[in-house]
Amino acid sequence: MRWLLRRPVRLVPVGFLVAILIGTGLLMLRPARTEYQPTPFIDALFTATSAVSVTGMAVTETPNYWSGPGLVLITVLTQIGGIGILTGAALVVLAVSRQLGLRNRLLVQAETAEYGIGDVRRLLFRIVATVFVTEAVMTVIITARLWFGYDYSPGRALWSALFHSVQAFNNGGFALYSDGLLAFARDPWVALPLSFGAIIGGLGFPALFEAVREWRHPAGWAVATKLTIWGSVVLLVVGFVVLLIAEWANPRTIGQYDVPGKVVASFAQIALSRTGGFSVLPTGYLREESYPLLIALMFIGGGSASTAGGIKVSTFFLLAFVIWAELRGEPDVAVGRRRVATASQRQAITVALLSVALVVAGTATLILITSGVQFYQALFEVTSAFSTTGLSVGITQSVSDGGVFLLTVLMYIGRVGPLTLGSAIAINTRRRLYRYPEEQPIVG
Repeated sequence: MRWLLRRPVRLVPVGFLVAILIGTGLLMLRPARTEYQPTPFIDALFTATSAVSVTGMAVTETPNYWSGPGLVLITVLTQIGGIGILTGAALVVLAVSRQLGLRNRLLVQAETAEYGIGDVRRLLFRIVATVFVTEAVMTVIITARLWFGYDYSPGRALWSALFHSVQAFNNGGFALYSDGLLAFARDPWVALPLSFGAIIGGLGFPALFEAVREWRHPAGWAVATKLTIWGSVVLLVVGFVVLLIAEWANPRTIGQYDVPGKVVASFAQIALSRTGGFSVLPTGYLREESYPLLIALMFIGGGSASTAGGIKVSTFFLLAFVIWAELRGEPDVAVGRRRVATASQRQAITVALLSVALVVAGTATLILITSGVQFYQALFEVTSAFSTTGLSVGITQSVSDGGVFLLTVLMYIGRVGPLTLGSAIAINTRRRLYRYPEEQPIVG
């Protein structure tokens, strides 16, 4: 245990691995299945990993394969995974700040609002309170809608609302319906609460708490908060407009809806495509131009220290500012009159390039080990698994056992990898007392 205590960053991947293994064992028990039969190990491992990593991908038909106890277990695993990554991220941030010098510790504390060393209990309480209050509000709204609008019994309405609210806030994608949430695509009382729940859960505690506390003074937000909040707004608006235009006349998606239905369905799908994972539209029938949009949104993901996956919004837009500064010949990268440290720029580049390499390698491997899979299908599934989104073009249940294991590994890496890698880079930053002579190689 000493190697864990010396490096608290290691607690995150180890904790998630333990939760996955326990969940796998429980899902293999007979009561977890509707047929009262033991679940194959690979299916149980995939489902447990998907739940704990709050992905929502499934190799089984969730509502028909898993029994009531099995669905409850999936809900609990999703909640553990969501709270685990939020609290784990909070502890890692504070742990990292302890191992940095005074100057860097002050910078970290500035980026995480008022939370500094010694505020662990208050921070964790606010995180847990935010999770349960948001889920409770979503559950109440959706329960009332299902009860009075769809003639559900009170018990069924409550269970469906609670299940999907937990999945949405934690950015999981499991659904109690075989076709996802297609039946509620145009219903703002169901689609919008789930969308906003996924958005809130995907912002991350540093950005969310500071934005709420300083909502009247956005100019004073920390750089990380600005990148996350405004970046998320840009991705939502651009994604919504592009998807709405691309699918406007598609009779298999939103082409059959009236204008308000098109707007609600398009917004919900974009909000849930970034990491939420619910299928509001039949993904397999989208136009070809819509797939690059969804793949890009999934790869970017949500905010740092959130339930969302991907390389994170702040990483993506920080790289955009780096490119803009380089094109203009600026000596420094500035965001809102704040100069971004060179170390942060290098960390963003490292995380992004390693993620691209992992997705490319995963896509090629999936094509090699699973026959009949087209390139865009493999790329979509691999990106969805790595970004812990959970969307699928309908091939997850037909991939080989090797493909299932590959997607399982990608979900685990995508959940704990960016946080662990970023923290490890911050901790392992070294200072040398000498520098080599500078030389400028030819680029381009």
